[in-house]
Amino acid sequence: MNVIVCIKQVPQTTDVKINPQTNTLIREGVESIINPFDMYAIEEGVRIKEKYGANTTVITMGPPQAEEALREALSMGIDEAILISDRAYAGSDTWATSYTLANAIRKIGNFDLILCGKQASDGDTAQVGPGISSHLDIPQVTYVKRIQQIKDNIIRVERMMEEGYHVIESPLPCLLTVVKEINEPRLPSLKGMLRAKQAKITVWTQKELNLDPQHIGLSGSPTQVIKIFTPAPRAGGQILSGDPEEIAGKLLELLKSEIS
Repeated sequence: MNVIVCIKQVPQTTDVKINPQTNTLIREGVESIINPFDMYAIEEGVRIKEKYGANTTVITMGPPQAEEALREALSMGIDEAILISDRAYAGSDTWATSYTLANAIRKIGNFDLILCGKQASDGDTAQVGPGISSHLDIPQVTYVKRIQQIKDNIIRVERMMEEGYHVIESPLPCLLTVVKEINEPRLPSLKGMLRAKQAKITVWTQKELNLDPQHIGLSGSPTQVIKIFTPAPRAGGQILSGDPEEIAGKLLELLKSEIS
């Protein structure tokens, strides 16, 4: 059984910088972490490895510094790591990103299960995982809170709902996006950190993947950010005084004046 975990390195929430020319995030030289939801996908991949004897591969697309995220995943117990890195992929939106990742997964070849975090903290779109499954034409189950069983080429999972959960079965290969309720990510062991430090990271560029230039990077992204700005601060409000009936009357008049 072969499990692929897709992760993303994201900026620290307090250290987000925007390129004013392209309106995209500046990732080079910015302190970054593994997307928090992807940590649960990594942990679940390692648990599947321990329970079913699976081979696990972690993959990410980003600048050279994203290698740090891959090594962290290796230190947690993932077997192999692949970095997709090329200036040609810079500025990709969710469609171009999922297209690139899907083609990299095709290059990997044999796989049974793809795990992704439900969404990234920098974009919050929750689109890349489903996009990968669409490009690969395989089933997907989103918001997975528990994997009940993998048997006879069928996976049974619990999909989190607003109230309760759905139990869903899917043939393999398929893609799952997971939520934080699925597990508690482990801390890397000393042995794991030493192994990760010495591990060889496979790097694929546009030369290795040879993707359609019209479908990658900023120019291949059907959605683009046209303008980024900081909203003007809201004017201060006012404090109403008096008894409850009097305050209610004043509030009603204020609301009427706003509407008119």
